[in-house]
Amino acid sequence: MTKQHGVRRELQAGEQEELLAVLKNRFEQHSGRHEGIRWEEVQSRLEARPDKLWSLGEMERTGGEPDVVGRDGETDGYLFYDCSPESPKGRRSTCYDRLALESRAKNKPETSAEEMASAMGIELLSEDEYKHLQTFGPVDRKTSSWIRTPGDIRALGGALFCDWRYGHVFVYHNGASSYYAARGFRGKLLV
Repeated sequence: MTKQHGVRRELQAGEQEELLAVLKNRFEQHSGRHEGIRWEEVQSRLEARPDKLWSLGEMERTGGEPDVVGRDGETDGYLFYDCSPESPKGRRSTCYDRLALESRAKNKPETSAEEMASAMGIELLSEDEYKHLQTFGPVDRKTSSWIRTPGDIRALGGALFCDWRYGHVFVYHNGASSYYAARGFRGKLLV
């Protein structure tokens, strides 16, 4: 069993079986997201990496509905993205990062998107990854999601987020310390 900061990072046998069944069902229902990829290969890789399976469990627990969206060109690993119709409910009302959280004098959210993603063992989607996710069908029609922000923008106090409106993906900016009940973040995991 692996641990990070005292947190158990491995699922119990029953939890693992339950999560694999959920992931397999989603994989089969949304075959257009991963043409040419066989579930048996994905499951074998997941069973060999209990830490990654735990991260997928966290993605699922917080409402992300993770699914395979392709393979990584460099590592040949499987890419999982949060594919929920709206920004995951269990990850909303977060500012962008720790610095933004500490800069708020009052009304601080519980955590930040970057800290939460790190604790889950995942990364925020980039702008290109977010746009790729939208090719499978619109997400964030009513919500928005923080995305990985370039350092030069973050150094000036800003952060980026995206949504789907009027038939298009929009990329916006906001102060990194802002947070809203309808804004969360989407993550990715390479297995």
